[in-house]
Amino acid sequence: MRVAALAAALLLPAAALAQDAAVPGTAGGLLDIGAEGESSYIKLILLFASVSLAPALVAVVTSFARIVVVLFFLRAGLGAQEIPPTYIIIGLAILLTVVTMLPTLGPIYDRSLGPLLRDEIDLAGAAGEATGPLREFMARQVRPKDLELMLSLADRPESAGGSPPEQYAEAPMSVLASAFAISEMRMAFLIGFIVYLPFVIIDLVVASTLASVGMLSLPAPLLSLPFKILLFVLVDGWSLLTEALVSTFH
Repeated sequence: MRVAALAAALLLPAAALAQDAAVPGTAGGLLDIGAEGESSYIKLILLFASVSLAPALVAVVTSFARIVVVLFFLRAGLGAQEIPPTYIIIGLAILLTVVTMLPTLGPIYDRSLGPLLRDEIDLAGAAGEATGPLREFMARQVRPKDLELMLSLADRPESAGGSPPEQYAEAPMSVLASAFAISEMRMAFLIGFIVYLPFVIIDLVVASTLASVGMLSLPAPLLSLPFKILLFVLVDGWSLLTEALVSTFH
């Protein structure tokens, strides 16, 4: 239950980010639905629409994107079609995401979700408190070059010209999250290339061996699959890959 509550805490900053992206300049406004009149109904509808985006945003503002992309690179390198199955890969990525995000989820739960469940703060205040730890996590991972790019695309040249700490502090949540997502995709592809390369070498060795003995009719990927699986198991690949993935987050 504690892990589930920590994971659910990410929905608060994601909901705030969703409403900020959907209606720029209204951070905290949609979450404050206590006003009377027709505007309260409009805010409620917009809030539900924003929260529906929260699961997708959680995937790109946490370590999930990097982990799941690398795992799919691994499956592609093995060439084993649907082994492991997609739902197994997604489940493993979620569990590893929770592990890597625990240092961030703890402060989010203590500052926002916990007080919200105890009725000590309202939803808007909880969302505001939850964004702080998440911003710190993203700021540690994002590349300054990517943040400068997103700031310039968001037409904020005054923020793009400052030092990285100033840029992180002044950047809107949506801009910082966009830069973080780009940085994560770049890192995921770099790690995926490193994971994929040994399997390509095995495919080349098997294909050249078959060509040298004149057995060109045999499918090289099919014959190389047992060797790739054997190599991955012998080097304790799952443990090495998990340790490498988690250690890339700081």
